[in-house]
Amino acid sequence: MRVVLAGGGTAGHIEPALALADALRHLDPGIGVTCVGTDRGLETRLVPARGYDLELVPAVPLPRAITPSLLTVPGRLAGAINAVANVLERVQADVLVGFGGYVATPAYLAAKRRGLPIVVHEANPRAGLANRLGARLTEHVFTGHPEAALPKADYIGTPLRREIVTLDRLSMGDKARSWFGLETDRPTLLVFGGSQGARSINEAALAAAPALRRAGVQVLHVIGPKNVIEREPPPGDPQYVLLPYVDRMDLAYAAADVALCRSGALTCAELTAVGLPAAYVPLPHGNGEQALNAERIVRGGGGLMVDDSELSPDWIIRNVLPMLHDPERVAAMSEAAARLGRKDADIMLARKVLEIAR
Repeated sequence: MRVVLAGGGTAGHIEPALALADALRHLDPGIGVTCVGTDRGLETRLVPARGYDLELVPAVPLPRAITPSLLTVPGRLAGAINAVANVLERVQADVLVGFGGYVATPAYLAAKRRGLPIVVHEANPRAGLANRLGARLTEHVFTGHPEAALPKADYIGTPLRREIVTLDRLSMGDKARSWFGLETDRPTLLVFGGSQGARSINEAALAAAPALRRAGVQVLHVIGPKNVIEREPPPGDPQYVLLPYVDRMDLAYAAADVALCRSGALTCAELTAVGLPAAYVPLPHGNGEQALNAERIVRGGGGLMVDDSELSPDWIIRNVLPMLHDPERVAAMSEAAARLGRKDADIMLARKVLEIAR
């Protein structure tokens, strides 16, 4: 059996696809898996690193307004559809699974043209254009959010890496902190902004660093690979560890008591799966899906939320610092977050895909 996975751009599209790929191989070691993406996204690094074939096709961003670039879309889209169709034919695909992003639209249309079964997975409560189209072309639609507004959709959660869903944060805490050069017995804040980082979160956390250090809090701060910090916190105790990127986010989660982060679908799915409380700062752009992701967790008692425009060093000091010094509150929030997590979406979706392909 041969499966083609279409999803690219951000880790939010790519990681669930790769988690599904791992689950498919676990259930059927002989299965063939090919990923399609574009040269614009993180798939060019993440997919080969996980050992899967990657086929690149032209990116066709769809403009959200009537502009001159709209006139070029039909021709470019036709070229991308043909490119994906060639991949589907060459690998003799039995099913196409799409996760959204630039590559998903031509992939859905190419699969439909070839008469292949289509499976759509939408991680966000508000689907993007590609997955809204894909959902019109198939009855096999699955979501990572229970309130996702797609017709005929089944909520299963978001496929996650095995090292995330099998993580025991409590037993791994000391080892994880030592891995990052942190002390084992201090309150620890994890700061990150998704796969690309977030400037507003970086700036607020760094400005709060002196107060956090005076309060005995150590920080693991993942700034993002493309972000530059003008002034780093001076060496001192407790540690303030700055890293551009972390491949072992499972260890970062295990090292932390609380996170300060964006609320993308993948981030929320991972934090609830491991039971890590967080202060969420939704991305202020897009269609508001990040706020909806965080609202569900906040309502359930597993986190706090603040608008990006209201995030400041003072907000961190007034709201996050008290959490870090209240172990009972952190434990209660951890349990609340874990109650909202799903750890079996990868296997559930893999079984569905195998059933549909047969």
